[in-house]
Amino acid sequence: MGVEERRQQLIGVALDLFAQRSPDEVSIDEIAAAAGISRPLVYHYFPGKLSLYEAALKRASEDLAARFVEPAEGPLGSRLLRVMRRYFDFVDEHGPGFSALMRGGPAVGSSTTNALIDSVRQAAYEQILSHLGITDPPARLELVVRSWISLAESTALIWLDGRRIPREELEVQLVHDFAALTAVSAAYDDEMRKLLHPMLSGEPADGPFGNLAARLIALAS
Repeated sequence: MGVEERRQQLIGVALDLFAQRSPDEVSIDEIAAAAGISRPLVYHYFPGKLSLYEAALKRASEDLAARFVEPAEGPLGSRLLRVMRRYFDFVDEHGPGFSALMRGGPAVGSSTTNALIDSVRQAAYEQILSHLGITDPPARLELVVRSWISLAESTALIWLDGRRIPREELEVQLVHDFAALTAVSAAYDDEMRKLLHPMLSGEPADGPFGNLAARLIALAS
């Protein structure tokens, strides 16, 4: 293999192993064996264990950030639900690696990997704003969107600990959470109230936002 081809192979092998165990628990010897090469050859392509882990996590972070990309077509609730489904697909496929990345640890606690996590959060934030059609968000909207991204992360991490709640329910619940956070903020701020109306216009009764409204009405009665 060429140098870059071999590097990409090793990154792929590392990610496959991270899907089974935390990066801190995966050794270079295991990665070398899974790739069918010797340990010294791994170090020929990567100067150290951390550099390989960072390269693997960089690819994973780019994949995760891409899960938030969604065409700006159709009702917002349906778009967010598709995003959450892809997000949980990633969490499901890369459980231990996702958990280690978000919670930190010796192998993933470097400034580089911390920057990767921040880049995913920023990409998610910018994608949500693009769906809202807003380029210069007011402070309360920024708080809502960034809080919701943090909520999605913590929900996924808790789910991984035991998977006691069906992921499909959590995907819908997180979309409802976004609507609820926005509505609560709008109750306190006129600027948010003006943003809420176009956000909900065109939402079908059988969509995620319509479903939440029906549940709240039923709860109140």
